[in-house]
Amino acid sequence: METKLHEKDKQKQMILSDNLWKVMYSVSWPAVIAMVLYGLNSVFDAIFVGRFVGETALAGVSIAYPLSQITLGLGSLIGVGAGSALSIALGAKDKETQKKILGNVNYLSIVITVIYVILALLLTTPLVKVMGGVGDTLEIGRTYFQITVIGALFWVYGLAGNMIVRAEGKMKTAAVIMALGLVVNIIANYILIVVMDMGVAGAAWGTNLGMFVYTAAGFIYFAKGKASFEAHPFKFFRDKKMIKDIFSMGMPSLIMSVMSLVQAVVVFNALSRYGSTYDLALYGAIYRIFTLLLTPIFGLMRALQPVIGINYGAKNNLRVISSFKIFAVASTLMMLPFWLIFMIIPEIPLGLMFPNRIFDAVSLFYFRIFMALLPILPVIFMMMTFYPAINKGKPAAMIGIARQVIFYIPVMLILPKQFGIQWVYYGAFFIDVVITIWVLVLVKKEFHLLRKGQQKAEICHEYDQINLPRE
Repeated sequence: METKLHEKDKQKQMILSDNLWKVMYSVSWPAVIAMVLYGLNSVFDAIFVGRFVGETALAGVSIAYPLSQITLGLGSLIGVGAGSALSIALGAKDKETQKKILGNVNYLSIVITVIYVILALLLTTPLVKVMGGVGDTLEIGRTYFQITVIGALFWVYGLAGNMIVRAEGKMKTAAVIMALGLVVNIIANYILIVVMDMGVAGAAWGTNLGMFVYTAAGFIYFAKGKASFEAHPFKFFRDKKMIKDIFSMGMPSLIMSVMSLVQAVVVFNALSRYGSTYDLALYGAIYRIFTLLLTPIFGLMRALQPVIGINYGAKNNLRVISSFKIFAVASTLMMLPFWLIFMIIPEIPLGLMFPNRIFDAVSLFYFRIFMALLPILPVIFMMMTFYPAINKGKPAAMIGIARQVIFYIPVMLILPKQFGIQWVYYGAFFIDVVITIWVLVLVKKEFHLLRKGQQKAEICHEYDQINLPRE
């Protein structure tokens, strides 16, 4: 029994004491592989639809795709919040909090999914219209979105459960669980779209099937007692304080998803009003490739959360700061070679989704301007993990809201109308320059506070040692 407990505690001790570059490599590579698979899966969806259904279908799916990501935002709300609470509890050796985590996740997943499904099914047509859907794109988008809503519980609970596994520091296990779902998704998409000719509906049902497998694999992991904490997969808890903490730490992640949806609304409406069906499809394709290039960063974000949370719970503030810096640098280095290749030959990835089109110079320029800032974006994404992991969700939430409400909405409502759709791409570039500078200022200030906290803790520790009673 002691050996089993020691093995379960091994990952936590590695995070607390090993060389941070070694820690980064150990916990990150499985998460990066899993997230790259996820990104490839999204691109494969677009390839199957673009090649075997058509350009109009790709435009319709592109419009509905951001709506389908609401469920992932809800899963992140629960998963990031519960995962952050678990990591801090593991670092602080708080057994009472640990044993209540999964029961609260079960309760929140059911309640939130039921509310979401009812609202989403009632509002399907207005939501797709808000995204800029008209005519055929409206019908296609509505079909895709409605089917994904039916599988919402698997999207929400699957992601939340996987994030809890990551919060333990078990990135390999989390990656295997995710990979199972993604492989099933890709195979199902091929069978349903290409073999059975189900079109856009096939893409949506294939994704639902993959998410079901993803959820089932995570549930089996907890049910078999593989977790490093006391997990209760069949129980439901409604601890008001814990739910409040989960919402506080998970809210920035939900806000990121909601704000991405806001961004998609204003962008797709601008393209729908001032551009063509091809412009809608092009932006959707570029955005999926952009997301694919971000997936190594998403993997490192997930890996960073337990490293910061466990060290913060153990009051290793300097190690928290070093972790942030190392993960941010590693994110850039990992993504850079692929970014350079895509910037040099953008027609190759775009051609996978538009097999019969020769791209003009303007389309390729739009691609490059949208991708230009990728090497400096890791600091923004690491910040979105950093603050919730130290139980400070507000700064990350503030950045997420400001990026869309203060910048994206005015820019996308005004500039494309006045100067053309090229300002969809120019606007995105300048907004991210401003946000990156803002994030650097905030993070620098937080590092200063953490260093002061570390110094104070060391002084108190030295004082306690001096004043220990002598035998």
